[in-house]
Amino acid sequence: MTEMWPAPFHPSPITHTQRVPGSKSMTNRAYILSALASGPSTITGALRSRDTDLMEAALAAMGTRIEHDGDTIRVTPGELHGTEVDCGLAGTVMRFVPPVAAFAEGPVLFDGDAHARNRPMSTILDALRALGVDVAGETLPFTVHGTGSAEGGPVEIDASGSSQFVSGLLLSAARFERGVQIRHTGATLPSLPHIEMTVAMLADTGVRVKAEQNSWSVGTQEIRGTHWVIEPDLSNAAPFLAAAAVTGGEVRIPHWPVVTTQPGATMHPILERMGCEVELVAEGAGHTLRVRGPEPGTLRGIRIDMSDIGELAPTVAAIAACATTPSELTGIAHLRGHETDRLSALAREINELGGDCEELGDGLRITPTRMRAGVWHTYDDHRMATAGAIIGLVVKGMEVENIDTTSKTLPGFAEMWSEVVAQ
Repeated sequence: MTEMWPAPFHPSPITHTQRVPGSKSMTNRAYILSALASGPSTITGALRSRDTDLMEAALAAMGTRIEHDGDTIRVTPGELHGTEVDCGLAGTVMRFVPPVAAFAEGPVLFDGDAHARNRPMSTILDALRALGVDVAGETLPFTVHGTGSAEGGPVEIDASGSSQFVSGLLLSAARFERGVQIRHTGATLPSLPHIEMTVAMLADTGVRVKAEQNSWSVGTQEIRGTHWVIEPDLSNAAPFLAAAAVTGGEVRIPHWPVVTTQPGATMHPILERMGCEVELVAEGAGHTLRVRGPEPGTLRGIRIDMSDIGELAPTVAAIAACATTPSELTGIAHLRGHETDRLSALAREINELGGDCEELGDGLRITPTRMRAGVWHTYDDHRMATAGAIIGLVVKGMEVENIDTTSKTLPGFAEMWSEVVAQ
């Protein structure tokens, strides 16, 4: 039987300072680039979570040497070989590691959690075939038959389902004999900031990317080893900022980057539009983001295209359900292919609590109503779990199913959340 977590109820203003671990997106990109580099790399500030542990295990199993020394991780590239890779539910593992497997000597079998077998994979696998890589299968489980090298060249893909298809090819592109020239053919391209993050991190290794509208070109070139300093995960910071918004309190996040490619930085203008006071304050050698929520009963809804920032949608939906005016979140049809169908799941769970959430073709329409106690199901989705915790702050008697699914990207979330409400 799945364990239920009594969501802490705290409708009065919360005052809290929360330190947030490193970015999952940056950590797993740093791992990939370090494994493909011409020499050793170090990573500091890396996130330790299920997704990053799966990435580390995948690369180590293929022959990369990874050593931990306190907060520093040393990555030494090795001769890659065949193995088996457990993807769990990690999109970055199932989309970023297969191109790396093209350079292994021998077959690399990929599999993962049961729901992972439903996640879109054919785009990246067909792209690898077009680039001269032998791949057997269309979804998990599948096998990349590596030969130690791959031809590369031009490839057309429809990345409407996930920007990870573009990033996955870009991260390994410099190792292909002809480089890789990617053209996106779809009508939409979600989560563009994540592609910008990939391009920026490639530049840190010396890899030049020619980026144009819906196309990216990378020639054969050296990927240099480097020292990675991982920023705090701003998407994981979002639920804590939401706590200030829904209770009219104040939450501070130290070490907030002034310039970043992380989509989570967009919480700043979103919260301002919903009535919060947001300020980036210089403190010591860095900056702290301070969010003060509006007076209870005055939190505003929002109408916003979230196509570039879909990972924030569960958090924004939870805030919207606690607001006083309607919200409409659009541009997020691709969330149907995440850890679960997030649009369906959010609508179902909000409505089961007495809320009013209408599922649209590409988003959600939320009309705030008085919600009641109940069980919030998570569908083994970490973002669903944190969304339930946010609503639980202002809806007494809520229980969240399987709160430990947050370990995917933020281990210890339940304990952190309890500290938030204890102050």
